[in-house]
Amino acid sequence: MEQSGRDVKLALGALGVVYGDLGTSPLYALKTALDWGGGATPQAALGMLSLIVWTLVLVISVKYVALVMRADSEGEGGILVLMSQLGLKKRSRPLIVAFGILGAALLYGDGAITPAISVLSALEGLKEPFPAVQPVILPMTVAILGGLFILQRRGTATIGRVFGPIMLCWFLVIGLLGLRQILIHPEVFQAFDPSVGIRYLAGHGLAGIPVLGAVFLSATGAEALYADMGHFGAKPIRLGWYGLVLPALLLSYAGQAALVASGGLHDGENPFFLLGPEALRLPLVLLATAATIIASQSIISGAFSMTRQAIQLGLLPRMTIVQTSEEGYGQIYVGFVNWALMALTIGLTIGFKSSDNLAAAFGIAVAMTMLLTTILMAVLMREVWKWRWLSVAALAGTLGVIDLSFVTANLTKVAEGGWVPLVVGGTIFFLMSSWHYGRMAMLNALKTESMSVGHFVSDVLPRYSRVPGTAVYLTRRQGVAPLALLNTLKHCKAVHQRLIIVHVDVQHVPRIPRDQRATVRSLGQGVWIVDMHYGFMEHPKLPRALARCDFGHMPLMPEDTTFVVSKESIVFASSSLLTGLSRRLFEVMHRNAADACAYFRIPPERTLELGQRLQM
Repeated sequence: MEQSGRDVKLALGALGVVYGDLGTSPLYALKTALDWGGGATPQAALGMLSLIVWTLVLVISVKYVALVMRADSEGEGGILVLMSQLGLKKRSRPLIVAFGILGAALLYGDGAITPAISVLSALEGLKEPFPAVQPVILPMTVAILGGLFILQRRGTATIGRVFGPIMLCWFLVIGLLGLRQILIHPEVFQAFDPSVGIRYLAGHGLAGIPVLGAVFLSATGAEALYADMGHFGAKPIRLGWYGLVLPALLLSYAGQAALVASGGLHDGENPFFLLGPEALRLPLVLLATAATIIASQSIISGAFSMTRQAIQLGLLPRMTIVQTSEEGYGQIYVGFVNWALMALTIGLTIGFKSSDNLAAAFGIAVAMTMLLTTILMAVLMREVWKWRWLSVAALAGTLGVIDLSFVTANLTKVAEGGWVPLVVGGTIFFLMSSWHYGRMAMLNALKTESMSVGHFVSDVLPRYSRVPGTAVYLTRRQGVAPLALLNTLKHCKAVHQRLIIVHVDVQHVPRIPRDQRATVRSLGQGVWIVDMHYGFMEHPKLPRALARCDFGHMPLMPEDTTFVVSKESIVFASSSLLTGLSRRLFEVMHRNAADACAYFRIPPERTLELGQRLQM
């Protein structure tokens, strides 16, 4: 009973984080499908409802909730997590890495559109009861979005407590309003027969392809189910989906279709806001606005979490990450990502001006990410789960055909705005790829200027003087004396009495238990080797971790410890693998990456930074 109560509580919390995007899709999905399908006819309403119903069943319920959420890494999910499970530590797999990077990059592009289309759709509900408010809808949207991004620095711990109850109210309201229309027009249930949707598409030929792109808008929050697993766990997310979210969405879409099929919709009207009595229009708009703000917050928080994963996996340079809550590990703030998303989101809002226009740009990035997820899942099913080829081909092939259909449908929207998330995603993919391969080239260059730590301790160190105190040197490579240490000897002709060489190893798992955090061994001559182990969801705090280490009878004294880090200055050789723009991008990112003090939480006043020219 106690576990069941905990799952229900977590499921309530998941409503406010996981289902924001999916939950607000009824605001625009069916309306957009009707607009693109040529009009609000009964046949179109039932055909599109059938397509939406089976999209929710096949894509969300079967693919993500039943299958993809099984591909977790210690409870964590997301396309980068999926990529990290495919043996990348053991061998180089450039195609797998490329798929993972591209999927993550596309989600950044889509993440900038979600807040804009969601908030615009909600506020546009004011046009019918209050036509005079139409000129200020765009400024109001910009103000709400701007305020949301500005408040990110303060964290969401307080606001987060009310996210779940608000979204619970949202799903109950949209479900009940949809049920009201269904009871008036129960014939809408015939649309739950998949043949209705198939016949609609077959009867429209090539003209039905763009409609399929609009139908896909009902599933654009699917990746959040997988990416946010670590916050709540698979069971509470599944409980929320099957117990509330799926029934509420089906009722809402069916209610809108029933309204359209009965002839109760005129051109340009949004069927969602006509579900209830006119007296409820303003409260419904206010509730919808709150729900879309929550959906926007979820996307922003997801971008922060994905950035941390990418940094730890070596796909992005170090950035300053601020923990905004001591209670919620997932509550972090990444300043650069926040302001970049803000500029892009507000720019898209002003540029496209309405949710109808933004709908053309929405969905293509998520559709492509879903296809990449299916490809990676196929590899995982075969290599990790050891499924038979026939089973992999049958399941992944079926899901791949569905994903490819949605990608094809969304590609028809490229000229009308779909190019925006593709350009954003492509740019981020190029940045991440340049950093990833530039970092690999830099590590290879470091190997040419190395000395084994064993040789250093036995043959080099005895020839130099020692001074009192402790020096902590950071190294990227195990078993190798840090360049900063060699440069200290070269220029100062002496080193500290105790030397601690620290290597931080980010493993392809989300978190490492504290009792497995550090491996400490002594090499004699006052030299200690410490291997720090972190998961890609963790943010290293070196001074705190070192204070817990056992260094014999000499504990680490902060006031007597100096941290020595190396700052490389990159010089590219003509034969470098990085050329042209990739080389310049890597140089800029390397130069502007957060320094070791900020990233590893090292006190700046106890840090000595040594420069090093490195030819790549």
